[in-house]
Amino acid sequence: MRTQETQGNVKDVVLAVSLELAAAKWKVALHDGHRESPSIHTVAQTDPATRLQAVLALIATQKQAWALPDNARVVVSYEAGQDAFWIFRALQARGIECYVVDPASIPVQRQKRRAKTDRLDVTKLVINLRAWLGGERDRMHAVHVPSAQDEASRHLMRERGQLQKEVLQHRDRMRKLLATVGCWEDVNSRKFATRLERREVCCHDGAPLSEELHERLLRECERLALVEKQAAALEKAYHLRLPERARERIDHLTHLRGIGPVSGSRLALELFWRHFANRRQVGACTGLVPQPYDSGETQIDQGISKQGNRRVRALLIETAWTWIRYQPGSRLTRWFNERTKPTGPNRRARRIAIVAVARRLVIALWRYLKDGVIPEGAELKIR
Repeated sequence: MRTQETQGNVKDVVLAVSLELAAAKWKVALHDGHRESPSIHTVAQTDPATRLQAVLALIATQKQAWALPDNARVVVSYEAGQDAFWIFRALQARGIECYVVDPASIPVQRQKRRAKTDRLDVTKLVINLRAWLGGERDRMHAVHVPSAQDEASRHLMRERGQLQKEVLQHRDRMRKLLATVGCWEDVNSRKFATRLERREVCCHDGAPLSEELHERLLRECERLALVEKQAAALEKAYHLRLPERARERIDHLTHLRGIGPVSGSRLALELFWRHFANRRQVGACTGLVPQPYDSGETQIDQGISKQGNRRVRALLIETAWTWIRYQPGSRLTRWFNERTKPTGPNRRARRIAIVAVARRLVIALWRYLKDGVIPEGAELKIR
């Protein structure tokens, strides 16, 4: 009777599967909603593809053990982490519904010392998944998964930033090494490496550098030259390798004064690849929305949520400062000046106000890309 009833309501049958991912093994929890506790298994194959195939085999075996129909709905979830989205795409290619969960959105017990094991985590995840599918949306939040092309385009921008960071690190390291012997040579000069090879760089008293320090500086110059070469090659091929839609978003953003090619590229590739339904989603995604604490007689402003992409959040703060400088006639700049003028040179008040400018600015930029609405009072670059 149970089998006939289950097969008669195939649409209501959901096999929830959750994965707790680790480098050595995965914990797999399966639950059909008709038993008290889920079934827990461990897959420990070395090869990732083989491990994923073992999960699919577990799903098929559990369907037979619980007498579920072959076409029963299967929903898989796992927490976002270092495995990124390859599991999501592999399951989607096999026709299996999958969700990537924000780990910070899963409710946990608030005891000072609580038990935490992979078995407990995967059990809680599968239970929350079933509740989420049943309409309890506060149990977890699903991450928006970018397309393979959008995710690949991020590597260009992130590598570009990493190479620029390494260039500064090499130069700063050489400067500090020279400072230990009282040498104030300009390491940013193109002639520094040549002067170093000719042993024209010396200590404060004119004495030559020690052999060890000289060789170390030469190796730093070689690594710096390699990084600069890679950065130059990436800069040449950067725009050619971007998809057409991303280039269009970048062109639209950089048409506004105060937004340069670097900030425009980062915003287009890190944030505006996804679709936002309203301005609240934009603010929440950037983590710039305030988080009040209002309980009983206690009312505290906890500051911004700091959720979402930290790269985008830091970039928006920088962009807000450049917007204030290069868009003096815009409505956002006037709003900022009206609220910071009474405080005078109070830097703390300006830093607080600039966060609000960044939140308003990203919403204005979203509307600009979505509907073509230019931010009020903003000026466009002359092309």
